[in-house]
Amino acid sequence: MDEHLKWKTLSSEYLSHETWFTVRKDTCEKNDGKIVNDYYVFEFPEWATAFPVTADGKVIMVKQYRHALNEVCIELPGGVVEKGEAFEDGIKRELLEETGCEFNDVKPLGVISANPSTNTNLMHMFLATGGKKVKEQSLDDNEEIEVLELSFEELIQLIDENKILQSMHLSTIHYALKSLGKLSYK
Repeated sequence: MDEHLKWKTLSSEYLSHETWFTVRKDTCEKNDGKIVNDYYVFEFPEWATAFPVTADGKVIMVKQYRHALNEVCIELPGGVVEKGEAFEDGIKRELLEETGCEFNDVKPLGVISANPSTNTNLMHMFLATGGKKVKEQSLDDNEEIEVLELSFEELIQLIDENKILQSMHLSTIHYALKSLGKLSYK
């Protein structure tokens, strides 16, 4: 149905092929025959994030330093889904590593894109409920994460005060609040 809008890739050249910085330059052809030169594409692995709620009704957020912004950010737990790993398994692993918590139920909320004009990957969003701490964090060498447990009111205050900068996490929060019946449209 929308095939008339898709471009044909004529050639691709990798400019960088690093774990966290894979960039290619494409030459494409539109359906009207026009050539699009030097279209840059960033290839990233798939990401997953969750809106985690503990068994006693607290929302788990994480606080960590983000070097690109030179800011300590409040975010949802999540990260890269390993190659060959199911998305639900990936987010369960990330939740356990970053928070030390396991959850009774993990429900998919959908997918979003950070920037579909340049990025190849998607963010897989989940709602995790019934969380209980079962172990200590198991962080990567470069991770330093502080776990926060917030009431829904405290979370909404952070949003109102523009304290959550990660836009994809705000999208996940939106879908989770909607799924939980805590957000309605009038």
